Amino acid sequence: MGKTVTQQAEANESLDIVAGVDKNSGTTEYPVYDTLEKVIEEADVIIDFSSREMLKSLLDYAKARSLPAVLCATGYTEQDKVAVIEASETIPIFRSENMSYGMNVVVALLKKAAELLEEGFDIEVIEKHHNQKKDAPSGTANMIVRAINGTLSRQSDIVHGRSGYDAKRQSHEIGVHAIRGGTIPGEHTVIFAGQDEIIEIKHTALSKKIFAAGALRAAAYIVGKGPGMTSMDEMLKR
Repeated sequence: MGKTVTQQAEANESLDIVAGVDKNSGTTEYPVYDTLEKVIEEADVIIDFSSREMLKSLLDYAKARSLPAVLCATGYTEQDKVAVIEASETIPIFRSENMSYGMNVVVALLKKAAELLEEGFDIEVIEKHHNQKKDAPSGTANMIVRAINGTLSRQSDIVHGRSGYDAKRQSHEIGVHAIRGGTIPGEHTVIFAGQDEIIEIKHTALSKKIFAAGALRAAAYIVGKGPGMTSMDEMLKR
């Protein structure tokens, strides 16, 4: 993602990357450090696509310098999420489990679909990713489920996959299924299955460019804002 963000930023004259952090430094026009603590350059915002293991040091660094942060990593624990909320009391934080503008438009569509199809339709979520992705279900799948469940008049139980001889689907369930293989960048499908009809809403990421573009857009959006949490929903309503 670092390379992809760099490529997208280079195409935008209003953006400059002043430094990067990567345990495997490569050839870039800006300095790359193996730890965040070594960065000495002045910046306006941090974009993070690393992993939850980097979260504490990133938040400490950002708070010490009053830097806004765009958090794009997934797999955060509940404790991590609390730490993010606490940090947002001091600095501006933009947080989304999927930085694709299109994916977030799909989530808005899913909320409306769930509202209209709650009665008489079963809801299933299928997500597909490359074979190196650590967390399952994906952060985006979890985001989708929360959005749908938050729209329903009655909360549904979340069922992760099904197996066995007594796995009949129950009412008020949302099934979530994770598939891992090859180099799939990311695919999310939501199925609304009714009596004699099926509605599918699907988003496919064909490359990582859409996530980089969304992160850069979020970075530009959050600079200059005061402390607090900002989401893709707010940016979409702008």
